Amino acid sequence: MTTAPIAPPRDGASTAHADAIVVGSLNMDLVVRTPRHPQPGETLLGRGFDATPGGKGANQAVALARLGANTAMVGRVGDDAYGRALVANLDREGIHHRGVLARPDTETGVAMIQVDDASQNSIVVIPGSNGELSPSDIASADATLGRARLLVCQLEVPLTTVREALARARRHGVTTLLNAAPAMTLPQDVLALVDWLVVNESEAAALSGHPVGHPDDAAQAIRRLRQSGCRQILVTLGAQGVVAADDSGLHHYPAPKVAAVDTTAAGDTFVGGFAAALLRGASVEAAVREGQAAAAIAVTRPGAQASIPHRDELADH
Repeated sequence: MTTAPIAPPRDGASTAHADAIVVGSLNMDLVVRTPRHPQPGETLLGRGFDATPGGKGANQAVALARLGANTAMVGRVGDDAYGRALVANLDREGIHHRGVLARPDTETGVAMIQVDDASQNSIVVIPGSNGELSPSDIASADATLGRARLLVCQLEVPLTTVREALARARRHGVTTLLNAAPAMTLPQDVLALVDWLVVNESEAAALSGHPVGHPDDAAQAIRRLRQSGCRQILVTLGAQGVVAADDSGLHHYPAPKVAAVDTTAAGDTFVGGFAAALLRGASVEAAVREGQAAAAIAVTRPGAQASIPHRDELADH
C-alpha cells in the first residue's frame, strides 16, 4: 500500500477536472423528529418532518465542495422527482454530476431517519437506484477518475462497484479513501486497495472483530486492521474524538466540546473536512482537526447536508 501524499494539482487543470471524485449513494432523507425512539409495536407522536438531500456519498461530496475541494460525483438516481431534486442540489453546490445517471426503471434511494431529543438518530436506508450502480458505470467514468487526485467511497452502493472504483484509482495513481459504512466485513482484496480507511466504532468492530467503545479499544482494533494491510486508519469516536494511525504512529485527537442537536451526517462531514484538507497538503493532524471542526459545527444544526458548514465558518474552531 502506498502512503505517499496526495499528488499536487496538475498544471493547467480546468474546473471540469475535479480533484476529488466521490463514488457513492444519493438518497432523499425523510427525517422525523421524535422525543425518543419508539419500542416495537409502539406509536409515538412526532414533532416534525422534513425531506432533504442525503446519502453518504452525496453528503461527503457536499462536505468536500463546501470545504474547498473541486468535487465530482458518480452515482445513480431514479428518473423521478426525488432524483431530479438530488441532481439539482448537486448543481447548486457546484459539484460536477455528469457521472450521476438516472434510471427510469428504479426509484431514487431514500433514508428514513428518526432523531430524538438526545440528538441520537436511527436510520433505515432503502437503496433503490443506488443498488444499480455498476462496475460498468465506473468504467464509463474512468477518464474523469484518472484526472483526479483523490477517490472517496463508502458502502451504500454494491461492493463490486466500490472494488472497481478503488482498483481503477490505484492503477491511475489516485489516492483512495474508503469510509467503510455501513458496517460490514470486507475481503482482503478490497482493503488492499485503500490508502485511507475511515470507520466509526461499530464499523471498526465489524472489520477488526474487536469491540470498540473508547480510544484504547480503537487502538487495539487499528492494530488488528493494520495486520490486514491497512496502514492509514482513522477511527471516529464521536464525543471521544478520533484515533488515527499512519506511518508516524498512533495518535488520539480529543473532540471539540459542543451542544449537539442532531448527529446526522456528522461522520460524512468529518470525512469531507479531512479529505479537503489533505487535498490542500495539510498534515494528518491538521486534516483530522479540520474534519473535527467541521463535524462539531454540523452536530449543532439539524439535518444532513443542511448542517454541513462552509470553510470560512471553521475559522473560530
